[in-house]
Amino acid sequence: MSTASQTRYAFSGADEVDDQLDALETMLDPGTLQCLDRLDLPAGARCWEVGAGGGSIARHLLELAGPGGRVVATDLDTSRIAAPGARILRHDVRSDPAPDGGPFDVIHARWVLMHLPERREVLAGLVDALAPGGWLVIEESTVEPDGLPVLTSSAPADAALFRRFSGAVVQILADAGADPRWGARGLYAAMARLRLEDVHSVHRTDSWTGGGPGSRLHDIHTRQLRDPLRARGFTDGDLAHVRKLAADPGFSALWYPLVSTCGRKALSA
Repeated sequence: MSTASQTRYAFSGADEVDDQLDALETMLDPGTLQCLDRLDLPAGARCWEVGAGGGSIARHLLELAGPGGRVVATDLDTSRIAAPGARILRHDVRSDPAPDGGPFDVIHARWVLMHLPERREVLAGLVDALAPGGWLVIEESTVEPDGLPVLTSSAPADAALFRRFSGAVVQILADAGADPRWGARGLYAAMARLRLEDVHSVHRTDSWTGGGPGSRLHDIHTRQLRDPLRARGFTDGDLAHVRKLAADPGFSALWYPLVSTCGRKALSA
């Protein structure tokens, strides 16, 4: 990475990254699309998708932009971005200038800024890249360190293990420089301080049942984060049991909440 802080992204370099991106799109895209579809974008809108991942939201922005619209999709790793018609660029939002093609009518980032210690400076840079009247849409998770609430479980010990596991994942993120609670405890105020108008936040929390699409991310994390989880006292047997719970239709819990916050740049200074 090219900045002084050298953020340690907790999930980088994992063999399961394709499955992880697919799981995130499956669970998070419905809420994101609802948020974007409410924006009154102009015809031929100029759009920037920050941290485009697999490209699902960039593809939707292409539809929203319509004929004559332009979408720039950026990420540190562009190899997985599938968005025909978009301009795809390798870009470090912490240190690189805004890509050509702006100023932008909408800039969207999901589960990006929460991982960056420089999140407030990055947010200010995104506001600068907006066109007058343009929308900034930032979506983050927000999770407490005691883990995700369990809804149904066949044994109290299973619920306790899962809560300890999901809480440990949150702590691993925090140790790598992320702020897992920023989406609910700082983002709205930060956007308002940057003088965005019509700031609005929506919190969405879905449940998942073992064996369904929402359980996949927890299964992936048992392998992706095996070493730091073992350093926190989890045995391979514990992690195998978490995978068993993730496949058990009798086990259910709340998923990582999605906090979608939108704000609009003033038409005039």
